[in-house]
Amino acid sequence: MPENWDTEDHMGINDIVMVVAVVLGPILAVQAQKMIEQWRENRARKLSVFTVLMATRGTPLSPEHVQALNMIDLEFSAEKPRERAVREAWKVYLDHLGDAPQDFQDPTYQAKNAAWTTRSNDCRVELLYTMGHVLGYDFDKVQLKKGVYTPKGHADTEFEQGLLRKGLLELLYNRRALPIQLTAKADQQEPEAPRQLEDQSHR
Repeated sequence: MPENWDTEDHMGINDIVMVVAVVLGPILAVQAQKMIEQWRENRARKLSVFTVLMATRGTPLSPEHVQALNMIDLEFSAEKPRERAVREAWKVYLDHLGDAPQDFQDPTYQAKNAAWTTRSNDCRVELLYTMGHVLGYDFDKVQLKKGVYTPKGHADTEFEQGLLRKGLLELLYNRRALPIQLTAKADQQEPEAPRQLEDQSHR
């Protein structure tokens, strides 16, 4: 150490570190707290999407289910590999949803629609499985597919509403004629013939 070095007049390295820590400590603590809060908020939004999709997976036509699906690209980042897998699963599902059979007059419509519905269920399960894995849930695909309660009446109502909507659209766009059949009433009687005038001799 140089002879002219005065330890009392000069700050040591430990003192400098202490001063920096005192000055920057609160700032870094605030920044760290903000980062933690932002992470929690992002995770909460992702969990909200997943929760809605899980709760409505038995009624995929419900507005809540559709809205949650449309939030996936907003809440899951394409820059993170794990979250990118969720977006890819949704992309496959979305592409399939746009490929539903439309021709009700096709003799094979029922078979095509049944196959399309089965594939839709598989895509939905794959999406939920991938999303749950990213968020730390350990659901298996069988549980996601079978472990849901949907009253049969609700499913029938959704299916019938879809048929009615598409049928009305076909009528509006002149793709289908409205069948009309005129039938006579069963109790309708023949009109009675006018009575003959009485013989004038009876007057």
